[in-house]
Amino acid sequence: MTLQQFMAFALVGIVVAMLVWNKLRFDVVAVLALLAGVFLGLIPAKDAFSGFADDIVIIIASALIVSAGIARSGVIDALVRPVAGKLNTPTRQIAFLSGSVAFMSALMKNIGALAIFLPITMQLARRHRTGAHRVLMPMAFASLMGGLMTLVGTSPNIIVSRVREEILGKPFAMFDYLPVGLGITVVGLAFLMFGWRLLPQDRSGARSAEETFAVENYASEMRLPAASAFVGRTVRDVEALAEGEAQVIGLIRERFRRYVPDKHWVLLADDILVLEGDAPALQRLVQAASLEPLGVLEGVDGELLAVEAVVTPDSPLVGHSDRHLDLRRRFGLSLLAVSRAGERIAQRLHHAVFREGDLLLLQVPAERYPDALADANLIPLAERRLQLGRRRPMWVPVGIVIITMIVVGLHLAPLAVTFLAAATAMIVTGVLSIEDAYHAVEWPIIILLAALIPVSGTLESTGATGVISTLLADAARGLPAVACVTLVMAAAMAVTPFLNNAATVLVMAPIGAGVAQQLGLSPDPFLMAVAVGAGSDFLTPIGHQCNTLVMGPGGYRFSDYPRLGLPLSLLILTLGTWLIVMVWPLAG
Repeated sequence: MTLQQFMAFALVGIVVAMLVWNKLRFDVVAVLALLAGVFLGLIPAKDAFSGFADDIVIIIASALIVSAGIARSGVIDALVRPVAGKLNTPTRQIAFLSGSVAFMSALMKNIGALAIFLPITMQLARRHRTGAHRVLMPMAFASLMGGLMTLVGTSPNIIVSRVREEILGKPFAMFDYLPVGLGITVVGLAFLMFGWRLLPQDRSGARSAEETFAVENYASEMRLPAASAFVGRTVRDVEALAEGEAQVIGLIRERFRRYVPDKHWVLLADDILVLEGDAPALQRLVQAASLEPLGVLEGVDGELLAVEAVVTPDSPLVGHSDRHLDLRRRFGLSLLAVSRAGERIAQRLHHAVFREGDLLLLQVPAERYPDALADANLIPLAERRLQLGRRRPMWVPVGIVIITMIVVGLHLAPLAVTFLAAATAMIVTGVLSIEDAYHAVEWPIIILLAALIPVSGTLESTGATGVISTLLADAARGLPAVACVTLVMAAAMAVTPFLNNAATVLVMAPIGAGVAQQLGLSPDPFLMAVAVGAGSDFLTPIGHQCNTLVMGPGGYRFSDYPRLGLPLSLLILTLGTWLIVMVWPLAG
């Protein structure tokens, strides 16, 4: 072993140890590792930032933007509503969501399938307060297992098929992987339905503005337009849209008559509904019933923001109502809702007298934010990423995703280009604003990937992978044939977290075929072992983009992955070996 090879192994080992230690942020560790690689001469200075141009970085960032667009569209509510009430435990959520992701991953790239279901998972976890961290990692692992079932499910399968063609003159077919991959997926999903309990219970991901500022007793007034499908329906029907998280506490007709309706009241066109609930629940109700907020700013050029602000003791709003102050004329603000801790607001929204500490949901032109809030002496909490008014038709983001799936499935364009185009389409069509798109990207994860890609590349550039190959070939001598298959799979599992899975196959597939040739056995079971091992990356968040995608939303640490991933890897190592030798005879 040369000095450079030793330094490459040492650098990767130190990075893993520091990530497990968790005393420094993972993106800081990644940048320190990158700088160390450059100073040690392992990474040429001109290649230090090559990771930022890697396809994986583009795919992850774009997938997060596409996922945010789907979450914003309202299609998630339509998909989840029929089954949401029953998916009230982590076990049920894992069974439904992970099973769906695994099935889709067999037909398309697993990162795409995972990105589609990510917002569904976040919404179910928030609605039932079950914790997204209990579901996201199992779902990511399910996407990897689902990719093992077909030729197009994951890149290692395609590369292994190509290697087999070079060796035997015939590639693996589309469903040659199915018997082994299906068995692994079914048993793996059964394990995950119970194994999620191995994960730490105190993790929480980066919270969205909707979650961070979800306030109880939020009062708002919404008009029921004549075009709404809920004209002629009952109060109970409208409240059902929010699944108990928002209520109709009042109803105003003929401009001034106010009623306290019971659940059976029939709603008429132009009724004003006085709603109470947290902001995300109000958003779901408003969008599903096509309600219109009162007091929305109109005739304003440029983008309108919905923001939250607290009334300070020195604010000119204290002791006055919106009707008295005329917030729109004086400050350029439109009042959408009011929340007052521990108290229900009984007056009409625009007649309510503001108090110190009231939380207001306001609409403001983007060019006036935050100056308008400063003029009113209000403390802004966060830009509210809610849509309480009109939105783009649901078919726009759905159409973008369908086109993306077709392009990916038919290999009409590179994966990174396809996802970047989909993310751009979400912005250009108005599904997401540019600010929302930037907000959707988990930038610490992007830094982690971009910095560690050149670091992991030192294993190849220094020839350290050749050392691994030699050690593996020496270890295989004298072992039973079945044990050799297990050894090849285990080696692929061990290497793939630090190389990308495609590089792992390129390194390991010829080694596996060579071991088979030395033993006088068929190369098929050994090539299949390489494919399963390279596709079973459950030990780190950095080896596969699916694991990386859920790291931020799940609030996971580096050390969380082997807690669930190691027993799953051992299960697949045992089951996978048995399935491979049953389906693919060892005899040549």
